[in-house]
Amino acid sequence: MPLNQPRGDMASNRASDRGRPVTGHLSPFLKRLVPAFLLVVALLLLTNAQSILEHCFLDPDDALRLQQVRDWLAGQGWYDVTQHRLDPFHGGVVMHWSRLVDLPLAGVMLALRPLLGVAGAELAARVVVPMITLGVIMALMARLAWRMLGARATTMTCLMLMMTAPFVTQVLPMRIDHHGWQVACAVLALSGLLARRVALGASVAGLAMAASLDISVEGLPLAAVLAAVASLRWLRDEEGRLSLAYYMASLAGGSLVLFGLFRGFGDLADHCDQMSPVQLAVLGAAALGTVLTAAPARRWPWWARLAVMAVLGAVAGGLYLGMAPQCRAGAFNMLTPLVRHIWYDQVPEGLPIWRQSPLWALQIVLPPLFALMALLRLMMSARGAARLFWRDYALVLGGAFLVALMVARAAAVADALTALPLAWLVLLLLERARQSTPLPRLGWFMVLVLMVEPSAPFTLYDHLVPHGMAKGSGHGEEPVPGVDMAGGMGDDAERVWTCHLDQSARVLGRQPQGLILSGLDIAPELLLATHHTALASGHHRGARAMDATLRAFTLAPDQSHAVVRAEKVTYIALCPRTAESVSYRRIAPQGLAAQLLAGHVPAWLQPVPGQTDPRLRAWRVVG
Repeated sequence: MPLNQPRGDMASNRASDRGRPVTGHLSPFLKRLVPAFLLVVALLLLTNAQSILEHCFLDPDDALRLQQVRDWLAGQGWYDVTQHRLDPFHGGVVMHWSRLVDLPLAGVMLALRPLLGVAGAELAARVVVPMITLGVIMALMARLAWRMLGARATTMTCLMLMMTAPFVTQVLPMRIDHHGWQVACAVLALSGLLARRVALGASVAGLAMAASLDISVEGLPLAAVLAAVASLRWLRDEEGRLSLAYYMASLAGGSLVLFGLFRGFGDLADHCDQMSPVQLAVLGAAALGTVLTAAPARRWPWWARLAVMAVLGAVAGGLYLGMAPQCRAGAFNMLTPLVRHIWYDQVPEGLPIWRQSPLWALQIVLPPLFALMALLRLMMSARGAARLFWRDYALVLGGAFLVALMVARAAAVADALTALPLAWLVLLLLERARQSTPLPRLGWFMVLVLMVEPSAPFTLYDHLVPHGMAKGSGHGEEPVPGVDMAGGMGDDAERVWTCHLDQSARVLGRQPQGLILSGLDIAPELLLATHHTALASGHHRGARAMDATLRAFTLAPDQSHAVVRAEKVTYIALCPRTAESVSYRRIAPQGLAAQLLAGHVPAWLQPVPGQTDPRLRAWRVVG
């Protein structure tokens, strides 16, 4: 989808006002994209300088991702994604993650090792890779803005990406887990679906969503949304009606190829939380039916096409439930009731909008709503191909928004897609404010604030009025996606990274090798900081060991002793002020974790000698 010939900024903006596509050479496009990207990167590096200098992990998933890459570079097999240092006495934990996300991290680390050493290269990768992810997303969104709205809107689109907190949290420096790459796949898929060249664009969209599904099956709802939009073209016999066939064929074919490349055919079990034979069979059946009926259906009435789609959907659904009936309980069907109650049902990023704090809910809801209003305005004022472009954009954004309402971490995708329509709306309101008298101008600026930072008035209120809205939300403070807050966060709780385990775990690291029973959230970083193994982390494939961990920390010390001995635990470690520790104290005041943090150490435990750092407390099992 190359850029076309230039017309200049003024001509571009006039064309966009009339609803016609904008053209331009690569050079003027880059003059808009590159300065905006560099500005955003500079701001992100400055505002996150402390976390970079202190080597902080923003999320336990980031720490375990780095450990996975370390293990691979140290010789662990390409297809072996087992974390052997978690629950080692039961064979480790087979992760559902993909090597696809490991590749850019490993590439940067290997390239920079000769210059910076191993530790320096790891730190550089944790900064560089999120910026690469951001650059890919920004370039794709800017490309759409350049094509449809003109030069000024291109710059504004780049800047608007940084105004939505759910998206920004996934591309911060040190954020190396897979969510940012899934946003990039989603934006690439949208760009493909809206491309002028139907066959190429729809094929790119299918391959992009195949990559997203290989990274995580959380991308499946958006893949279905894109298929539905392509189906609408087919039903109405519009321009681009064959996009559904190209999209489904490339989605199914790409998924099969990526499965072979990154998963391998050694494990052909039907998993519910990753791409496996059942998902491949469903996509293959849907793609085959779509391709076979796409061309003949041109002679059929719309209701016959709808009937064909219904049959294909029923066949796909029947295959899924028939081949993998265990997946009726969802991707987390292996969780025990205890793990589901204390851990999974209390992690904000996996919960629906009504389980979020008011401030975070505003961040999730308002930007997409404003963006959908802008898209409706753009669609109503456009004609021909431009009108179809804005309609399909609105449908994809609307679908992504509905997914975000059900699962908060999906808001990163929806909010990334808002950047373009919000950029148009911001430019429109700024022009109206410029032409208005002072009082209406103030009103326009207030609307702009609500659009780009919807929680700003409430954050101001919270700072001005003691015990304001945020502290009354039930979480104690605004939740950040990806930070596991089992049971909610108390007012005295701190984030996981405040443990500074790279420093506080040094005493524990000098002890003889053993198995650590630790808080779920700190286990991944303990693996990085020490030579020990850990019983469990907050990753659902290790549900058996997670259940043992939660029982050990919430049962009375004499009952916990039996669990500790059965699991062959050598050490126990807790960060006193993290949300997880606060939760244990609240859920089970007489439990082992609460008693240890209160200073009541049972006879079968002894403090690890030499501890001077209060951010981590550790005990050795002696009985």
